[in-house]
Amino acid sequence: MLGYDTGFHEVGDRIWVARYEWHDVNITVIEGGAGLLMIDTHASTRAAVGVIDDIRRAGLGEVTVVVNTHEHFDHTFGNAAVRSAYGPVPIHATQHATDHTLSSAVAFKARFAAQVAAGELADPRTPEILRTDVVAPDRPFVGRTTLDLGGRTVELVHPGRGHTAGDLVTWVPDANLLQAGDLLEETGPPVYTDHSYPLDWPATIDAVLDLIDARSTVVPGHGVPVDKEWVRGQRAEIAQVADTIQRLGSDGVPIERAIAAASWPWPTDDWRFAGALQSGYAQLGLA
Repeated sequence: MLGYDTGFHEVGDRIWVARYEWHDVNITVIEGGAGLLMIDTHASTRAAVGVIDDIRRAGLGEVTVVVNTHEHFDHTFGNAAVRSAYGPVPIHATQHATDHTLSSAVAFKARFAAQVAAGELADPRTPEILRTDVVAPDRPFVGRTTLDLGGRTVELVHPGRGHTAGDLVTWVPDANLLQAGDLLEETGPPVYTDHSYPLDWPATIDAVLDLIDARSTVVPGHGVPVDKEWVRGQRAEIAQVADTIQRLGSDGVPIERAIAAASWPWPTDDWRFAGALQSGYAQLGLA
């Protein structure tokens, strides 16, 4: 089991994951003959430097390509640090994530700056986020693309909308391993924001399930690796949310009464669930 900040653990043939306590984010590296592919880069320049130190300490090799699973700061704010350490490595992401990384960064920084200005600095490392120079991906794709790591094939797949409109998963066929980004989170409910797509999310997970089998290892964006049966379980919870929002909307239940009007698979005061109703009702044209 992956512990916090204990370095990289091999979870598949020449595939390592490190789980970092700050934002409980997973960083995955995949070795091929041409070097390392790094999936996500952490939440600040300083945090990414720590990841790079861990890669070097473990003797895993040199990073030659980066993948951002989506545009959020905890997955992209280390991009500049990686390029500072390894040179102008290509950074792959979906077209949507590529187009929205910089605007997402502005929005996150504005939110954190407002907290600082209001004296609500709950996280002492927030200034790291505000000081980070943001670098957007430069290798966008639509649908699906294949990377050659030097004799090892890795597939990047956009299975549909869910956590964002541009989530991708990374599929390594020879290792039977899939990195799911924030479409799946082992630590609790997947995070619903005001730009998530709760009604599309179940079908997106169905597309992920089509890629894997009972022996597959699945690395979520946050938390420990899981298997296909676990993915089915979270898919059922995500589908319950989607079906409930659809029913409430059809019944004319206003959004301010929706929480009390139904049963939900997770505690409704969990911050990760906070955006589900807003984004779901927005998809229905009711918010």
